[in-house]
Amino acid sequence: MTHEYWLDRWKRNEIGFHQEGFNPYLLEYWPRLNIPDNSTVFLPLCGKSRDMIWLHDRGHSILGVELSKLAVTAFFQENKIIPSRQPDPGFDRYVAGNITILLGDFFDLNKKHLDKVSTVYDRASLVALPPDTRKRYVRHMMHLLPPAAQILLIGFDYPQTEMQGPPYAVSVEEINMLYQHHAEINLLKQVDVLHENRRFQQFGLSRLEENIVLLTTK
Repeated sequence: MTHEYWLDRWKRNEIGFHQEGFNPYLLEYWPRLNIPDNSTVFLPLCGKSRDMIWLHDRGHSILGVELSKLAVTAFFQENKIIPSRQPDPGFDRYVAGNITILLGDFFDLNKKHLDKVSTVYDRASLVALPPDTRKRYVRHMMHLLPPAAQILLIGFDYPQTEMQGPPYAVSVEEINMLYQHHAEINLLKQVDVLHENRRFQQFGLSRLEENIVLLTTK
C-alpha cells in the first residue's frame, strides 16, 4: 500500500470511508472514557473527518495527521475554518485555535509530536492498512504514546477472501494479538452491520461486523 494509492483516492474522490455525519459509536462511547474537556485527542489518518469537529466542540484539543493535502484543505474549507501554516520538521502544520493537523506521514511522527496526547480516536486507521503495515503501525503508536493513554478503536471484520481491502478485515482476535503486550483490551461492542451497508452487500459479503474496542496503554 503506497502513498500514491491514497493520494490518488483523494484525487479521484474515491473516499467511501469518509462519513458526512458524526460516528454514532463515538457519540455513544466517548463519555465512558471520562476524558477531561481540555485533553488532547489524536486522530491518526484523520482525512477530513467531521468527528474532529464533534470532539473539538466537547472542549478537546485536536491533533490529526494526514497524508493528503486535499483532505486537509477540504476539512478546513468545508468547516469554514481558516488555518495558519507553520513549519514542522517532516510536516506542514495547519493550525486553527485548538485544532492542529500535521500534513505528512504517520510514521514520521516522534514522541514530541504526541507529548500532550492522552487519548486516541482510531475510527478507520487500522483497517486501512495491510497486515504487515498494521503491525508496524501498532508498534509505532505504542512507542509514541505515554502509559495510561486510551484508544477508542472502531474497525471492521468480514471474511477477507470475499473482498479485497481496504478497508481490510481486522478481527477481534487480531486486535488482541497486536495490542496484548502493550495495552489492556476491552471489547465494548460487536455489531452485525451487513444489513445496513448496501455497498458491502453488493461486494457479496456474507458477514460484516463492526468492533468497538477500548485500549489502555500499559
